[in-house]
Amino acid sequence: MVRAKAKDAKFIGTSIGGAKVIIREVLTKKILSEGVTSGSTGNSEKIMKQPRLRYQKISDNNTAGFLAKLDISEPTFVEIEAYAPINKKQAAIKSTTQLWVMPGKDIMGDGVILEIPGFVIDILSPQTHERIPGEISTEIKANIVMMCGCPVEEGGLWDANDFEINAVVESEGFFKEIELKQTEKSSTFSGNIDLQKGNYSITVYAFDAKTGNTGVDKTNIIIN
Repeated sequence: MVRAKAKDAKFIGTSIGGAKVIIREVLTKKILSEGVTSGSTGNSEKIMKQPRLRYQKISDNNTAGFLAKLDISEPTFVEIEAYAPINKKQAAIKSTTQLWVMPGKDIMGDGVILEIPGFVIDILSPQTHERIPGEISTEIKANIVMMCGCPVEEGGLWDANDFEINAVVESEGFFKEIELKQTEKSSTFSGNIDLQKGNYSITVYAFDAKTGNTGVDKTNIIIN
């Protein structure tokens, strides 16, 4: 059993497209098994709130994972890779580990858990290469969730007040950073900036100083 778990959050499963898992024999790089994790993000109370004792599981039968079946006849040293979340290419992280597997010796329960750090950030506005009149204020809006798809919101379990959520706007000879505030919609953050004529790059980032979690998305616009 292989699972991908978002750093400081829950498991990566069906609701966000899952994690791509590849298991290879280390020396030959031969793929022994591959697939995508599926299932739920797991039990919030058990994963995020309850103290964990030794050997205590944080998964259940519905928790997202990939059950690999390896055709081996001798002890085999393998590398397990997880790319997650696989459907969010700008945010996907590769996490790997290596271990020995033995014929007939199952690794079940929580199984092998690979941690996936970061945030998934999608800039909603402005659109890529959008041409915007210079006489109006430019809104920067982004959707931000944990790597499992869990919501980032003020006062929530993943409290936006604990994170730095900013936009960096740059052009030749210009640099400005603005704070993005939560809108009426969960996980959606927005701010406005006045810009002169020119080509600009916009970087939206979220940073959690407690965990080091960082997520980024970038786009480019034209102010007419």
